[in-house]
Amino acid sequence: MTDRFDFGAYWSNLTNAEKRLTMALSVLVFGLVIALLTGALGASYFLFLFGLAGMYALLSLGLNSQWGFTGLINFSVAAFFGIGAYGAALMTGSNSPIAGGFNPIFGLAIGLVLAAIVAVAIGIPTLRLRADYLAIATLGLAEVLRLVLQNERQWTNGSAGIRGIPSFFDGWPLLGEFPQSMPGLEIAIVPGSPVVLGTPFWRQLLNVTLLLGFLGAAFLILRRAQRSPWGRLQRTIRADEDLAKALGKNTYSYKMQAFVLGSLIMALAGVFYAHLNLFVNPGDLDPITTFYVWVAVILGGSGSNRGALLGGFVVVAIREGSRFANDISWLPLDAAPLRLLMIGLLIILVMRFRPQGILPPQRELIWPSAIGREAPSRPDRGVPQSNGGETDE
Repeated sequence: MTDRFDFGAYWSNLTNAEKRLTMALSVLVFGLVIALLTGALGASYFLFLFGLAGMYALLSLGLNSQWGFTGLINFSVAAFFGIGAYGAALMTGSNSPIAGGFNPIFGLAIGLVLAAIVAVAIGIPTLRLRADYLAIATLGLAEVLRLVLQNERQWTNGSAGIRGIPSFFDGWPLLGEFPQSMPGLEIAIVPGSPVVLGTPFWRQLLNVTLLLGFLGAAFLILRRAQRSPWGRLQRTIRADEDLAKALGKNTYSYKMQAFVLGSLIMALAGVFYAHLNLFVNPGDLDPITTFYVWVAVILGGSGSNRGALLGGFVVVAIREGSRFANDISWLPLDAAPLRLLMIGLLIILVMRFRPQGILPPQRELIWPSAIGREAPSRPDRGVPQSNGGETDE
């Protein structure tokens, strides 16, 4: 016996914020579809933007598992992102001074192992201390790593970077030849504005498939972890570490687990970036990446996996959308460089009117089986306290 999806019940169970967000996303998706059909936005470029947004969503999920779950302040998101990217690039790039030519899966494994080693090395001396020391230790890690990659030319090619990185599926049966074997298509839905689906489109489609695999796996793991006893203990450590110690828990071990888990997810984003961009250099470890990811997590709601996903997509929408602001002829100034100002204003507005974030984590902290099919009446905001979970609002 199967249950039929009841859209009305689903809609009525959403909070007001979730309804407004759903309507806003619907308008955005409608606008993108119109842009694609009219030829204003190329199909392969749209998939590239989707991949970039997914990469930031992965980084946000990684930071959220550290900061949102356990309260660990990590200011070196770009470092673990770079470790994943360089781990994959050095193993697969054609001009790699170390190896090169290996299967991308081997590069993926190397990137993750290096990220785990560095995370443990940073965590051992700092996680027993206050959160401030982890923040200090990680503050300069990305810059130190960037300088090492730039100056140790015999190992990293320095500022020339690593080129000739293959796509992730190169060499795979069927998928390796998929972009070249697919015929070019020209779809003219709007007269005079054909949508061209050529080799770049099919290649980006494979990248999006890879992204969805990484993103789906990370989201499901974190969702399961957040609702498990492990996740509840992590939230206890964030709220009151002394209480967790009084319950006999080894908080150092649990904090290390959260730190390594988040670092692995960040490295996963770096691996995806290397095979998306096909070139990496030390400039990819720009500290602004860390800033964007923190903005995404705060914007979506600390502790919320759904919020981390949303925040990653919103940041990329502002970052990439502002590139086209210069095309608006009637604007009296150079608008594209104002993206940081726009993101800053967005953060101020969120902190002023919705400090818990756009999608706070209350709904994610509840087991569906714990509330049954007949949920109690819904409040205007958040989730009823009678359902369990935290209520920040």
